[in-house]
Amino acid sequence: MKILFIHQNFPGQFKHLAPALVERGHEVVSLTLRVKKPGEWNGVRLLPYEIKRKPSKGLHPWLVDFETKMLRAESCFVAARRLRDEGFTPDVIVAHPGWGEPMFLRDLWPTARIGLYCELYYGGDDTDVGFDPEFPRVEPESEAIRLRLKNMNNKMHRGVADLGISPTEFQAGTYPEEWRKIISVIHDGIDTNVVKPDPEATFALEGGQVLTRNDEVITFVNRNLEPYRGYHVFMRALPKLLKERPNAQVLIVGGDEVSYGAAPPKGQTWKQIYIDEVRGRIPTLDWERVHFLGKVPYDRFLSMLQITRAHVYLTYPFVLSWSLIEAMAIGAPIVASDTAPLREVISHGDTGRLFPFFDGDQMVAEICKVLDDPDMRAHMGAAARAFAVAGYDLEGQCLPKQVQWIEQLYAMTPGKVTP
Repeated sequence: MKILFIHQNFPGQFKHLAPALVERGHEVVSLTLRVKKPGEWNGVRLLPYEIKRKPSKGLHPWLVDFETKMLRAESCFVAARRLRDEGFTPDVIVAHPGWGEPMFLRDLWPTARIGLYCELYYGGDDTDVGFDPEFPRVEPESEAIRLRLKNMNNKMHRGVADLGISPTEFQAGTYPEEWRKIISVIHDGIDTNVVKPDPEATFALEGGQVLTRNDEVITFVNRNLEPYRGYHVFMRALPKLLKERPNAQVLIVGGDEVSYGAAPPKGQTWKQIYIDEVRGRIPTLDWERVHFLGKVPYDRFLSMLQITRAHVYLTYPFVLSWSLIEAMAIGAPIVASDTAPLREVISHGDTGRLFPFFDGDQMVAEICKVLDDPDMRAHMGAAARAFAVAGYDLEGQCLPKQVQWIEQLYAMTPGKVTP
């Protein structure tokens, strides 16, 4: 097969699938913004596309989101047309439509079968929209309109997709029936041969202190520290947590940027906003046990999870982080928010402990239960590891299913451009 991947930050969710297809003898090409000139990655030919047209000034604010996606779609279309004119005709196109890129590719290659990565459909029941009352929408009366317009991108892509793929049932379930009937639920996959327990793991802190499994370590991980992943809830519970656990070391991983949701007030970061909110209630000696690690290399991330006694994870009803499944695969005892994405993987008392998202006191109580009960930690860690291996293992489960999905896609009759 000739297979074309489209992702503005390739490989993104396709970091395992694309090289695996190369290994199977297929010709694999990617169009991406990530590179500025042609190159190669793990056998995949990388070709850049460039956004040249600037957003319009004075555009109606409800249309700004769709215009940014249209600009990406146009830019990708131009690069794809150049690729077509050079003689490349893909049998299969696999794309993440979230930024609009594959919107017009069927017009170029009507014989290609197109599979789309279905990450989230906006505004369904029990999702992130309106979940957190602390951050209400500025104009709640127009929220439904805004979301319908935000879904214009999804609606445009339904006429492009032959098949869809979602990593979790929750994410697939946000899509309407016309989408759901073509979506396969297959996780991106975790390499559980690498992401696994290590009783001898150590973690060195700045200043020379080395932590092991003999220490009372509590971990909290976000890509970026922000409310969508419950950073504000965790920080507000921190004074009580540190008082209840005088020997605990709290390790916090995450950057200062924004991955999801609203940006903080200009010139500030969510990280510092919530530090400032709670710092006055935390004695200096206790604060010295809180370690903000920023973004850490992957090997240190794994070592940290290998020594934790309680790994805390919160999320709005939204995309489930890879880090949660990685923590489960390592056998970390999980304390997590009782929100829809978590209920898919955490069974309370078995693979982890759940607490109401906004209840910091209950979160602290659950953490303390876990820290005080070695047998509970051992059971939950083993159960979490078994669950992750059985359903999310890269080589044994996810990658074979992804390859089968590609083969199913290739066997289909491609759809047509819909007016």
